[in-house]
Amino acid sequence: MVAGSDRRGPGQMSNETPMSRHHTRHVHPDPPPDTDLSAAVAALSADSGPTVIVACHDCDLLNRLPGQSTATILCARCGAVLRRSKPNSIERSLALTLCGLILFVLSNSFPFLAMKTGGFIQETTLLTGIHELWKQELFGLATLVLLTCVLVPLAQMTGLLYILAPLHWGRRPAPFAARVFRLVQEVAPWGMMEVFMVGILVALVKLGHMATIVPGVSVFSFGTLIFVMAAAFTTLDPPLLWDRLDLRR
Repeated sequence: MVAGSDRRGPGQMSNETPMSRHHTRHVHPDPPPDTDLSAAVAALSADSGPTVIVACHDCDLLNRLPGQSTATILCARCGAVLRRSKPNSIERSLALTLCGLILFVLSNSFPFLAMKTGGFIQETTLLTGIHELWKQELFGLATLVLLTCVLVPLAQMTGLLYILAPLHWGRRPAPFAARVFRLVQEVAPWGMMEVFMVGILVALVKLGHMATIVPGVSVFSFGTLIFVMAAAFTTLDPPLLWDRLDLRR
């Protein structure tokens, strides 16, 4: 008998084959995912309830965001801000819009500037200045000033008031509120009150040696209106507003 040989009966065969002896295949399990990231995502989804998918405006990555969150959320790829929480957005924007309407009425009701030359005083308002430009046949400039300093700011403020007031008092959105909000966003680049204000300041400096320039109440109310409207749009939360204007909810 040979040492180390298998002892098998005459009708028995070995269970091993040359392939199984020399080419044993080991199956490795898939590496576990990042436990920290998975736990964070699971906790975020569990705490926030329903989620929404938002495309990053910088890299177009689709990000799953919690429906209700008070944290600032960044894109997972490029780090761009996808959503920033703005507490009491509707109430604050509505209050600033109402304040802006009051300042707008003051800006168009009182003298803007007064010029004193040799005992003669000439006062002008914003609308009379536009009228004088039209009388001098500067039709394009008069139309531009009327559009950018009067009509567009008035349309923005009345549009925001029309949208925010029903939401503040817990009512359903006003009819066509979504279209009005889209219009407010589209005409925003045409609101150039700050450019007009810079022009007024330049005129004050250049005309200072020719006559005595006395700023009126409208100058201060108009300047305050610029900052108030900037604050109203800054405190506004468009994702929240679009969500509240969705009639399907």
